[in-house]
Amino acid sequence: MVILIGGVSCTGKTVMAQKLLEKYKIPYLSIDHIKMGLIHGSKYCDFSATDGDNELTYKLWPIVKGIIMTNIENGQHIIIEGCYLPPEQIGDFESNYLKQIIALYIGFSKNYLEKHFDSGIIEHRSEIEQKEIDNYYMNKDNYIKLHSQVKELCEKNNAQFFEINDNYTEEINNVYKWIDEQVEAKMQS
Repeated sequence: MVILIGGVSCTGKTVMAQKLLEKYKIPYLSIDHIKMGLIHGSKYCDFSATDGDNELTYKLWPIVKGIIMTNIENGQHIIIEGCYLPPEQIGDFESNYLKQIIALYIGFSKNYLEKHFDSGIIEHRSEIEQKEIDNYYMNKDNYIKLHSQVKELCEKNNAQFFEINDNYTEEINNVYKWIDEQVEAKMQS
């Protein structure tokens, strides 16, 4: 079983992966670690940390897809989280892989971002990993645009999207409940 957690940066994907690791004893992998490992460790790496999300997704997705397939082929469980999980690609797996994948995306509504950008996003950006503030990327208007794009892609591709609208804690608990139901169903099949 592979659990995929996607969405824009600073939506709580890594915190969720950590909590799922603790609950299910399934290791997790951050796609940011793959990205930075390639940047720091490969002289053949042809991208940088400052490249746009779309370019990084295009470069990283084949590697992530291979990791997903390898885990499923070996009957191993893993949680993979990151910004570089394209909703339009998840459904392209063959059915024998798809039945082993739980994919979800987390996003914030415009209303949530308008009300809680500083206190809900910027203040909590480094709960697990240290994240510097990039004023070009991490600003309210850009986040509204990015979250809207992810939501639209998920809707277009029938990907499970959870939008946090008002109360993060309460609404994210509904996401955990959904994941629990999905994991239970996968474990029984």
